[in-house]
Amino acid sequence: MSELMRDSLDLMVMGMGTVFVFLALLVLATTAMSQIIRRMPGTNELENAQTAAKRTNNNDLTEVAAVAAAVSKVHKG
Repeated sequence: MSELMRDSLDLMVMGMGTVFVFLALLVLATTAMSQIIRRMPGTNELENAQTAAKRTNNNDLTEVAAVAAAVSKVHKG
């Protein structure tokens, strides 16, 4: 292999290695932050808000179904 080809392969491996290390550190940092936030007090309030939103979402789906049935009935004549 020529010296130019060897240098280009070295540069490619170094660049890809740098990107891999950076992305691995990013994943580790994100995971660590998630674990820290889960341990903080007040996270239950967020979970309660999410379950309340799901309950209201079921009511919304019932209303949407009723409106869709009414529109269908009106358009059929």
